[in-house]
Amino acid sequence: MTISTILFDLDGTLTDPFEGITRSIQHAVEKMGGQAPDTEDLRWCIGPPLWDSFKVLLGTEDKAELDRAVAFYRERYTVTGLFENSLIEGIPELLKALRKGGMVLHVCTSKPHSYAGRIVEHFGLSEFFGKVYGSELDGTRSAKAELIAHILGVENIASSETVMVGDRKHDLVGANANDVAGIGVLWGYGSREELAAEHPVLIAETPGDIAAHFGVR
Repeated sequence: MTISTILFDLDGTLTDPFEGITRSIQHAVEKMGGQAPDTEDLRWCIGPPLWDSFKVLLGTEDKAELDRAVAFYRERYTVTGLFENSLIEGIPELLKALRKGGMVLHVCTSKPHSYAGRIVEHFGLSEFFGKVYGSELDGTRSAKAELIAHILGVENIASSETVMVGDRKHDLVGANANDVAGIGVLWGYGSREELAAEHPVLIAETPGDIAAHFGVR
């Protein structure tokens, strides 16, 4: 079956959000009365849903406490952290080539769609994407498996015609759960070993590798 639709993760795949996310997590941990880790020790937090990261950072499963932490995170992130971000080199060229090749593209991110849409627009990428899909503010559909299933249903596309592109195992686990092919990228926050364990059809070292995979330029 020919691939017609490509879903792109946002953080670590289209943009590098390191500064904004890690500083906002530090802010939240401190507001919760904890001692914030160094930013470099928070790299693993880029990719998973925020609630999952705070479970580890705060050592609690208490939903009310996790919700408080997420609220503190957003207190900084929505004002400052959102645009402490940079566009991955080669991404605009890749998206342009894929669209020219007839592909339909959507963003598929654990980040709330209200924030993700602002980031996509800020970097001038809106023209390439049909829709920006993300979680709700309460965390609904922050798991990639749930979000991908939602997109397949809303867009009425077959899993066999769809590919998920992302930099962390969460992207590929979500793809596998929906019988969607996965492509892992190495310019983000997941290692080659982490990605290879989920059996993607491609592990890309550069955006150009994805263009070559689909035969577009």
